[in-house]
Amino acid sequence: MYPKINDQLFIQVASSDAFESEIEYRSRITELEDEAFLIEIPMQESSGRLKKLYIGDELSVYFMSEGGIKNYFYTHVLGFKEDVIRMVRVHKPAKDEVLKIQRRSFLRVSAELELAVRTAAGIRFLVRTEDIGGGGTSFWTDVSVPLEVGDRLECWLLIPYRNGSNEHAYFEAEVVRMKELDNGRSVAMLKFVNILDGERQKIIRFCFERQFDFRNR
Repeated sequence: MYPKINDQLFIQVASSDAFESEIEYRSRITELEDEAFLIEIPMQESSGRLKKLYIGDELSVYFMSEGGIKNYFYTHVLGFKEDVIRMVRVHKPAKDEVLKIQRRSFLRVSAELELAVRTAAGIRFLVRTEDIGGGGTSFWTDVSVPLEVGDRLECWLLIPYRNGSNEHAYFEAEVVRMKELDNGRSVAMLKFVNILDGERQKIIRFCFERQFDFRNR
């Protein structure tokens, strides 16, 4: 499914500057071509600042469709068109490169990420995740860190993005299942119980990037 004329786009621009790469801009589809979309100059809503784009700039984009579904895709700037307003011409992705993420059904991907954890008793430890998604995560642990179903944990996740920047996402989670492995270790499966939307969006962005990379291998 592709966006239609007048659909709003939410855009992040790839940048080596971690702060700049996190800024979300809004734009709108103005024209459709066979191989491209024409969009308005993206604007940062909080400041009204327009984002100057250059040919080759890589963009991470999503738009909303019926039922609160977010549709993500990657694209890049092909050029510009001058009419009544100046428009940006961006590459039109293949249909299977537009990933849909339902509001209440979060994408989950396999990923070994660094996770710092603190238990309610104040015990701190560092683990590697097995998978991660917008609704929860799981990680490998061993007997030196006793965990039980129902335990509440504070967590800090280190998230690496495709553009080389890193972010930390903070959340509180509950252990919903413990799975014992043959090697004496266990996998702790968590669901998020307290997470800000901005922190969840960091995780969803990582999952989208990882899924996109899997599809293009």
